Amino acid sequence: MVLPKAEFDLQKGRPEIDSKDYTIVADSCCDMTPELRARLNVVSIPLTILLGEEMFSDDDTLDFPAFMEKMKNYTGKTTTAAPSPQLYQKAYEAAGSSFAVTLSSQLSGSYESAELGKKLAEKESSAKVHVFDSKSATAGEVLVALEVKEMVDAGHPWDKIVSSIEDFIHSMKTYFVLESLENLVKNGRMNKIVGEIVTLLSIKPVLGSDGEGNIALFGSTRKRQIAEKLASLVQKSGRDTKGKNMVITHCNNPSLAEKLKEVIEARYAFKEILIVATRGISSVYANEGGIVMAF
Repeated sequence: MVLPKAEFDLQKGRPEIDSKDYTIVADSCCDMTPELRARLNVVSIPLTILLGEEMFSDDDTLDFPAFMEKMKNYTGKTTTAAPSPQLYQKAYEAAGSSFAVTLSSQLSGSYESAELGKKLAEKESSAKVHVFDSKSATAGEVLVALEVKEMVDAGHPWDKIVSSIEDFIHSMKTYFVLESLENLVKNGRMNKIVGEIVTLLSIKPVLGSDGEGNIALFGSTRKRQIAEKLASLVQKSGRDTKGKNMVITHCNNPSLAEKLKEVIEARYAFKEILIVATRGISSVYANEGGIVMAF
């Protein structure tokens, strides 16, 4: 890639790259269609999923319906693996200038791999990289990427984008309701006792990020009240929604996603509410029917 003409940064020993010449590098928990990736200029770095001895790469080659059927019938522990630092390095070097968005560092090694890939790329090339720990997943990652794209399009300088997005991540809210907590419990993302209690009570726990990227319990709801419950959390957050964005992701549950969007549009003033289906990694944990929102 030919770098744009720019002033030479004497301290870093390489050109200071115009932030408009950029790529967003995101791990595959950042759920996007090919069209949305093209719109936001996103390169997806796949995580890996293991069902016993069978390995799946969470990329566009994944046969999602077949994968979900296999996961449904698999009784063992489903494991996932972060991308290698070299995969990130290759993407950074190809981009020249990039912002990376990863899964919460509390939930995955993807952030660490992205940081190691940055060190390799900046050592061996003229790549310029900043890695954002989304402190979230799925919808939260998509929302961070959307915010980065908007700031770049508005012409903000690199340092302003970095500081503003870090502040945004700190204030971002992510909530989700799952049909089953089985995979979260089996894979150590949730306390087994908590998972068993909510299952016994036949209620749907309302979960979300605690602000540091860990999963926390924010209440409960009945299945028929999920959209109302999630929508009420927007008001409870106290955040101004005017001119802001929201992302809703779902695992094979478009009707609930549309209902949630409808309820929220009737009450709040979000500029855009995106609905995106989950891909492989997010679906491992969201499971069939799960829904996530971030704002």
